[in-house]
Amino acid sequence: MATQTQPRIHAREEELVPRIMVRIMFGLVFTVLVIVSVATFTGREPQNQPPKGALLTERAIFLSGNASGEALVLDANGTVIADFPADKGGFVAGIERVIARERGLRGLDMSQPVLLQLREGNRLSLTDPATGWSAELMGFGATNSRTFARLLDQPKP
Repeated sequence: MATQTQPRIHAREEELVPRIMVRIMFGLVFTVLVIVSVATFTGREPQNQPPKGALLTERAIFLSGNASGEALVLDANGTVIADFPADKGGFVAGIERVIARERGLRGLDMSQPVLLQLREGNRLSLTDPATGWSAELMGFGATNSRTFARLLDQPKP
């Protein structure tokens, strides 16, 4: 019995990316990989970090979330300050997963709070004192940053 072969479909020549461009792209990726690897293995400190302004306010919070996007934020006393449904808490739940992963890699539990900090220049950051992990929240967009900024505005007991 003869087997049928599917015709091979080729793009027209003018629709293809030139080989030289593909090689340049892979060369650029390889170069960046080498530079980052050298900096990492030699212990070079990052040089262009945002300045640390004076601390204006700080709040210890506990985060919990799940993969569906639901998130719960508690203050240091265990009082609920925010309860996000699945369609609103994705960013908070995502941050909680990052912190849980960092702590899991170090064998730490989630019983310690993270610090939500507002510094001069309206710079909002989240810091995990247990692992040293921190994130400048403005880098995640205004909407996500505003979500955490509202947590600072919640009344403290």
